[in-house]
Amino acid sequence: MSTNQGKLKPSSSELDLDRPNIEDYLPSGASIQEPHGKLRLSDLLDISPILTEAAGAIVDDSFTRCFKSNSPEPWNWNVYLFPLWCFGVVFRYLILFPARAIVLTIGWIIFLSCFIPVHFLLKGNDALRKKLERVLVELICSFFVASWTGVVKYHGPRPSMRPKQVFVANHTSMIDFIILEQMTAFAVIMQKHPGWVGLLQSTILESVGCIWFNRSEAKDREIVAKKLREHSQGADNNPLLIFPEGTCVNNQYSVMFKKGAFELGCTVCPIAIKYNKIFVDAFWNSRKQSFTMHLLQLMTSWAVVCDVWYLEPQNLRPGETAIEFAERVRDIISVRAGLRKVPWDGYLKYSRPSPKHRERKQQSFAESVLRRLEEK
Repeated sequence: MSTNQGKLKPSSSELDLDRPNIEDYLPSGASIQEPHGKLRLSDLLDISPILTEAAGAIVDDSFTRCFKSNSPEPWNWNVYLFPLWCFGVVFRYLILFPARAIVLTIGWIIFLSCFIPVHFLLKGNDALRKKLERVLVELICSFFVASWTGVVKYHGPRPSMRPKQVFVANHTSMIDFIILEQMTAFAVIMQKHPGWVGLLQSTILESVGCIWFNRSEAKDREIVAKKLREHSQGADNNPLLIFPEGTCVNNQYSVMFKKGAFELGCTVCPIAIKYNKIFVDAFWNSRKQSFTMHLLQLMTSWAVVCDVWYLEPQNLRPGETAIEFAERVRDIISVRAGLRKVPWDGYLKYSRPSPKHRERKQQSFAESVLRRLEEK
């Protein structure tokens, strides 16, 4: 790798587009007395591609890439394509969107007119009430998918209700739950949300056994863990669905899986979800966009295209820890969905160290590497 005025040229690969210059994190020449005849770190980087990649990984803040929406490349760049793009915008917003809104409204009318009587009039017959509520929840989720013109391919056997099993999936958006729910009424563990989404969580979705938590409440972890164990042991409970990443990732990477789902003593059934970004990016960045705006974005796109794979169930192997079990299942999902594994905890998205703190750590590490190289 060649240098230009002491600066490293960034790689042309996709992952290096926004990689900072390694030399920028090293001390300046004036601040270090260079022993005569010894190699500098920049010299070693020039002759060692492996060391170059390692140093680049140290100074590169790749964590943020897991939670970035990738803007589509513009295609309406000439006089021939621009009119077609304008026609598409008018068609999507003035024809498709109203039609989809009508479909979703009809779905809600059918759902509520059936769900309310079933929920309140059949309390004496729990078995029948739960069965009908399960069917109705699947129905309203199907209307949601139809309102996006969802093109979803399901691969593998449909999940069944069995005790001591838990389903885990990679997480891109809250619509993951809707897409999976239209085929099987899962009981999901999910972050408690405000607004109309929170109202649905506390009323309709609780009817299928969903469990909610709040990240800011430390006591919630113990309560949720207890509820998970109790739910997984019930033979008549809906299949339990968990998104072990704990946050939405942009469907290009997979972050660390939390070990809670793998400590229940249950069979773990992996589910891989992969969205095709040909029409719309299904990633929900909850920090920049409300879920309502996210739905509007989906409803004004041409279609939501994705594949769902129900993969082979996995069990804890002898001598395997819960963390190792979680990583093995993450490997299976990542390979099937074509995701790149990164060693990050997704909760850092909500409590990340400040940029100045990261820069000081990177500078300190680079200085220590340089000192060790010069001492040898």
